[in-house]
Amino acid sequence: MRRCLQLARNGVCTAAPNPMVGAVLVYDGRIIGEGYHIKCGEAHAEVNCFASVKTADEPFVPQATLYVSLEPCAHYGHTPPCADLVVRKGVRRVVVGCVDPFAKVQGKGIQRIREAGIEVTVGVLEEECRQLNRRFFTFHTYRRPYILLKWAQTTDGFLDCNYRPTAISNAFTRMLCHKLRAECDAILVGRVTAERDRPQLTVRHWVGANPLRIVLSHDTSMEAVLESLYQQNCQSLIVEGGAKTLQSFIEKDLWDELRVERAPLLAGAGTCAPQIPKGAVLVERHVYDGHELSRFICGQNRLESLPSASCPI
Repeated sequence: MRRCLQLARNGVCTAAPNPMVGAVLVYDGRIIGEGYHIKCGEAHAEVNCFASVKTADEPFVPQATLYVSLEPCAHYGHTPPCADLVVRKGVRRVVVGCVDPFAKVQGKGIQRIREAGIEVTVGVLEEECRQLNRRFFTFHTYRRPYILLKWAQTTDGFLDCNYRPTAISNAFTRMLCHKLRAECDAILVGRVTAERDRPQLTVRHWVGANPLRIVLSHDTSMEAVLESLYQQNCQSLIVEGGAKTLQSFIEKDLWDELRVERAPLLAGAGTCAPQIPKGAVLVERHVYDGHELSRFICGQNRLESLPSASCPI
């Protein structure tokens, strides 16, 4: 299953709005096939996995175990149902990381495979599998994009120096910021930040598509923006400022993840950075040339209502 997760991450910038999925076929302790979902509209992980099996290993498929990080789909989309393919291949056993929250699947793929007489185990590395596709899961569960708040601040807690735009990130952390932009569907800043800093909000120091650019004005509510993004099938939103906009998202509890950079700089005065909200859980911290990058997630388990291995499916 860990190999499934490793494979799945290769689709981080190309699989959306589909989830990232990896699949591995094992016979007698040996991997005989593997694949992942490369691009939305193209073959799913299970299809690529079976297609990778060498001719000499084809006779072993009916005795093999298929590992897949997300439940095989059970509906017709751009491609036929993967559950039907699994049944046709007649594998001995299927191990599923987690249940798919998408309404057209949500246990139906597992049920179809079990009804064909194939043994199915659900919930192996379940939390890791959910976290991998937390954007996809949040979108389909809460009908809004996954919201990531990001800012860079000085050591003494300011977003600028004496209220003047200040370069806080270094070349490396700026590159990581653009990598993050490439992985998100939309990016948002407040009107004041847009007018004062004139940010491009594009991907320039990494490879990838530019996110949808949004400026939040006084007469536009966050809820209306989130609903519009949901209707446009945007599954992730990164909010990069300013201070009031970031604080508004925090106060309304409209956030799933925080990315905070603390630079070895002292401003003395300026725009105060937002306070890390109560309940935020630190999950990662790295230091690059004195710049500390921290990642927090919401202490409330946003995904706790999703179908789990204990569901009667």
